[in-house]
Amino acid sequence: MKTLILAALLCALLALDTAQGQSCFSGWTRNNGRCFMHVPKALTWPAAQLNCQSLGGNLASVRDAEEYEVIQKVIADAKGTGLIWIGGHDLIQEGKWKWTDKTPFTYTNWAPGQPDDYQRNEDCLQISTEGRRFWNDLDCQTPLPSVCVKKLW
Repeated sequence: MKTLILAALLCALLALDTAQGQSCFSGWTRNNGRCFMHVPKALTWPAAQLNCQSLGGNLASVRDAEEYEVIQKVIADAKGTGLIWIGGHDLIQEGKWKWTDKTPFTYTNWAPGQPDDYQRNEDCLQISTEGRRFWNDLDCQTPLPSVCVKKLW
């Protein structure tokens, strides 16, 4: 009987832990095992990444077109517009783009002719919320709002 009670308690704890791990905190939007949040304060790309890390995440990575639409909706729902930082960069090696959260860099949505490393000084990924909503590489020191992501545990 004690074994049965212990097993039931263990199952209940595991269920509680799983349920807690499947929701995002207030201000975050859940999608496919991850939580996203728009940060309206304009920061440089490195400062935006540090801010996302202080919130338990990273600047947002994008795994596919559906997820990019979710990110655009998160921004729109927060009444954000314009240019926004996400977590792509080629700071380590020019032309070799990476995500800050180590997600494989397989999906892209670059504007025609981008990335172009204009004046050899554009190493961070900025998205647009207007028009075709393409990606662009930009000087990392430009202050912009951002989107953070964190994985559900």
